[in-house]
Order: sequence, then C-alpha cells, then structure tokens
Amino acid sequence: MTALFEEFSDIDELAEGLEDDAPGGRIMAVIDLADSADPAAIPYLAKAITDEDAGVRKQAAQALTDFDGPATAAALVGALGDGDAAVREAAAISLTELKDPAAGDAILPALSSGDEFTLTSALAGIKELRRSEAMTPASAALTHMASSVRIAAVGVIGWLQDETALDALIQAASDAEAQVRRAALLALGFSQSEAANAALSAGLGDSDWQVREAAAETLAKSGGPGSVAPLITALADDYWQVRLKAVRSLGKLGAREAAMQIGPMMELPIPNLRKECAAVLGELAVPETRQFLDPFSDDSDPDVRKNVRWALDRIGAD
Repeated sequence: MTALFEEFSDIDELAEGLEDDAPGGRIMAVIDLADSADPAAIPYLAKAITDEDAGVRKQAAQALTDFDGPATAAALVGALGDGDAAVREAAAISLTELKDPAAGDAILPALSSGDEFTLTSALAGIKELRRSEAMTPASAALTHMASSVRIAAVGVIGWLQDETALDALIQAASDAEAQVRRAALLALGFSQSEAANAALSAGLGDSDWQVREAAAETLAKSGGPGSVAPLITALADDYWQVRLKAVRSLGKLGAREAAMQIGPMMELPIPNLRKECAAVLGELAVPETRQFLDPFSDDSDPDVRKNVRWALDRIGAD
C-alpha cells in the first residue's frame, strides 16, 4: 500500500537536487531539505550556502534558521563574508535564531573580525547564547568606530548581566550616538546598584527623547527610592511617550507620593497616556485621586473607561 505522504527519511536522495544544473532546481532542493527538519540535512545546506548562484546561497542561509548547533553556526558565520549583500543579510538574521550555547563555539572567533558587518552580526548572534567568553571582546567593541558594533556589543553585555561590566555600560550611556546610549540604559536594568541608578536618572535629562524613554522604562527594574523624584520630574517631559514610561515605572515602584502628580495627567488628550495613568492610580490606590478619575468614568476611549472604573473600584468609596 502506497503511503499518503512521502516521508523525508532519505536525506541523501533529497540532496541529489543540489546537483541540478538549474539554480531553480537547486533552490527547490534546499527548500525540501529544510522541510525535512532532519539535522542530517545541515551538511548539505552548508554546502548549498557556498553555491555559485546567489539565489541558492540566500535560500540556504534562510533555510538554516530552522536548525541549530555548531555546524549550522559555522556555515552561517562563513556566509557573513559572502559577496552578495542579500546572502550576508540572510545569514546574519539566521544567526540570531540560534539557541544552542554550543553554537557559540563557531561564533566566538568572529568576534575578533576586522569587518564591521561580520563583527556586528557575530555579536548579535552570540547575544542570547550567553557565552561568558564573549564579555571581553564585547567590552572591547564598545570603543569601535561603528555605532552598529557598539550597539550590538551593549546587547551582549546586557544579556550576560555581569556586574563587572557595569562601568563599561555606564560609560556607553554617555556615548555620542543616541541609539548606543539608549541600548546601554536598557541594558542597565539588571543592576540595582547606586551607580546604575544614577546613570539612569541622568538619562532622563538626555537630549534625545528615545533615550529618556529608555531611562524612564528601565528605572522600574533597577531603581530604588531615589528614582522616584527624577521620574516625577519626567512627568512633565515634552514627549508623551516619556511621560507614559515614567508613569508606568512610578506605578511599578509603588510610588504613592507621585499619585497627586499623575492625577492631573488624566486631562491630557492622549488616550494611551490616560489609560496608563488610570491603571497606575488604581495600583497606587490613593483616595485623594478619585477627583481625577471620576470625570473619566465615561471617557470616549473604551480602554480608558475600563481602567478608570477598575481604579475607582480599587480605591473604594469616599
């Protein structure tokens, strides 16, 4: 009796398509090998990633995103130097999908690359693998001339959550490039040290609103009582996105002393901000803030109405 569905058990047979004279045929073979989900396909896909046709190489780089381990990582790292930009980009993206820490063995040597794209991609690829050996090259990369490299290096250090790198992250929070400063402030969330708190509080005064937003968000994770006053000041920021993060962080910190400053923000015309203010006022449950919530129990925005009514229930009757 013929099986309804062909079983992908013969990887060698599927790989024969890689010898097809037409690039389209080889691409189909790559797709079939990827669909097999069989680790035995990895060596064949690694071969395809060096094919003479860029389309085949790109397909192989994309296909390897469904696999893991050192052999997969080695093939992808090799493709970071491909002559075709689309192949390099596909390899870099697939590299970030690796989850097996052992895959880092093939990535670590690339952390000493002098090529900006390779170094950035290698740092991004090893970040979530949390290999402690990446700390030294990542710290060194914080002084690289390319901001893309510095941003990726901050990501590695942040994921390792090593207090010994705290000074390097704090220094990165003063980088000339705003996106590096933003990444550094977000990465500081793992530390509850006074130094981290001070850097985040200083970040609330940054010239770039996205950096200020990152500082306001991260203070909820690493900040202590000393974070409340700077966050209350941030409630008057020119950008509502920064105000929203400040409100949220004050709620997470349980800063009941901020409730009377948050209350008047219910008058602002931004529904997302009113919704957040109502939720935080409910969390803080300061009776005096009923006066700010009552007028918005029938707000035009359904999410605002929902949060206002929940907050009023939390606060209770006068």
